[in-house]
Amino acid sequence: MTRVDPTDLVRIRVRHPEAVAEAAARRRRRPLVGSSGRMMIVAADHPARGALAVGDRPYAMANRLDLLERLCTALARPGVDGVLATADILEDLLLLGALDGKVAMGSMNRGGLAGAAFELDDRFTGYRAEDLARLGFDAGKLLLRIDYDDPGSLATLHSTARAIDAMAAHRLPVFVEPFICRRVDGVLRNDLSAEAVTRSMAIASGLAGTSAYTWLKIPVTENPDDMARVMETSTLPAVLLGGDVDDTAGGRAAVYGKWRGALRLPTVQGLVAGRSLLYPADGDVAAAVDTAVGLL
Repeated sequence: MTRVDPTDLVRIRVRHPEAVAEAAARRRRRPLVGSSGRMMIVAADHPARGALAVGDRPYAMANRLDLLERLCTALARPGVDGVLATADILEDLLLLGALDGKVAMGSMNRGGLAGAAFELDDRFTGYRAEDLARLGFDAGKLLLRIDYDDPGSLATLHSTARAIDAMAAHRLPVFVEPFICRRVDGVLRNDLSAEAVTRSMAIASGLAGTSAYTWLKIPVTENPDDMARVMETSTLPAVLLGGDVDDTAGGRAAVYGKWRGALRLPTVQGLVAGRSLLYPADGDVAAAVDTAVGLL
């Protein structure tokens, strides 16, 4: 595991906060999609939504030093193209030099806190399009959860459309992660049926004044055999959402099999996965990342 000394990060933030902008200005950039034509992004934007649990560990992602070390290990592996995170994490990685030659993808709406009554009124409390453009970052990502019984979904739809417009004005790709969801005993659940994923894709694809810079971030359906039909819903480029993995040998094999099949579909360009790669049960981040890269 890569080792990170928090003393230097804190000292820079206290004495030289402008170092973040300076590091962003000198960061070596790369195309969004590399020579392989495929994309492997590690996701780490969960903490800003208060989602800190991994499996049966309720605060696994709360240790920032540990998370940064895991991210640096993952980013150093061959075939990993970049990272998706909020400003606090991307800025730490900038100061560590871990984003040189990597895709830096900023997470945009983090207002729908996990478990909150206002979870579906998902305000854009993270990166704005102008922030990503100013820092020279490469893309943005937003979450679009739609509950037909919750009026907050309409506000999220409207703000999502305007965010896509703003990203397109800066010619920045934006990855839209759509779900149809509902509350079950007060807990928000995503519907991964073929019908729901199809409908969410159709809604997301038609948002804003242009779709020229829109990508989709799509989960594998409950029945992976439905994915070929589901992905016919849109011609927008898409990446798979990794999601949580049953961290047993059989559970991992089943999920990897689902990813492998879906990655062969023509609109699917890659994979965005987070906790399943950063916090494998055996602790071997490098091996988990290498396995995921191998699926591409």
